[in-house]
Order: sequence, then C-alpha cells, then structure tokens
Amino acid sequence: MDVALDQQAEMASTFLRGLLDHFGATAHLTVTTADDDERIDIRVDGDNLGILIGPKGSTLLAIQDLTRTFVQHRTSARNGRIHLDISGYRDKRSKALAAFTEKVAAEVLTTGRAVALEPMSPPDRKVVHDTVGRIVGVESRSEGEDDRRHVVISCQAPAAETSDHPS
Repeated sequence: MDVALDQQAEMASTFLRGLLDHFGATAHLTVTTADDDERIDIRVDGDNLGILIGPKGSTLLAIQDLTRTFVQHRTSARNGRIHLDISGYRDKRSKALAAFTEKVAAEVLTTGRAVALEPMSPPDRKVVHDTVGRIVGVESRSEGEDDRRHVVISCQAPAAETSDHPS
C-alpha cells in the first residue's frame, strides 16, 4: 500500500522522539522528504549521541531498520525509504571510507595484488564500489555471505581484444 511520505515522516519522527526521550538524549530532528525518489531523510543532531551511532554505525543502522519497521507496521506502507543520519556520521564515514579506498586502490595498482577489505555494511560497501568505479585501472567485487560480506579491490582485467578478421 502506498502511503504519503509526509505521513510516514511524521510516524518516523514520533518513533525517534520516543527513542531519544528513552535514552535521555536532547536532540533536534530534521526531516525532509523527496517525492521524486520516494525517500525520507532524517537527521538527528545533538550532543553525546555516540551511543546511538555505535561501532561502525551498527546501532545507527539498527535504529534506521527499527524506524522503518515501526512506520510500516503503523501505516502498512510499502513505498518510501527511510535514511537516518546521526550527528553527520554517515557523511564523515563516507568521506573517510572513500579516502581509505583510494589508498588501497593505489596500493593495488602499485603491487598488482588484490586486497580484501574487512567485512562491512551494505552502505559502506556501496561507498567503496562507487569510489573504485571512479579510479582507472581497478575494479571491485563483493564476496562472502551475511556479516562476512566484504569487498575485494583488484587490478582491472584487460578488455578482451576484438578482431576485425574472422578466424
């Protein structure tokens, strides 16, 4: 069932305010909706919110999933995506991960040896793949299952040569 993004955003805000109150956190929520891509962006800003981010953003992702589940349960919505960021963590993480990926890609180009990164979340893997996609001479692929899924960065395979002459 399609439910207006504004209604979903209001439900998500209600849930997150309750969660923040439960943790005794003083924070400000900024909620924006983008109808063109069916996305609800929620930013939580305040002091001492690290407990809501967790190691490598794992708690943040869990809160995002809980928020989405709450909204779907309350509204029966099957449209819209909820994107949560706390204290600008995702932007900082993306920039740091992109810089790290560039260093690893340079190492791969220098040594010619593939490098397997540590397991990471789907959003982090996307940052790595997007960064590698902008670097000439390297490629990336995801390997592994579930919480062991990781990215491998390797030298790009040479393009298959095509011949104008029939064999």
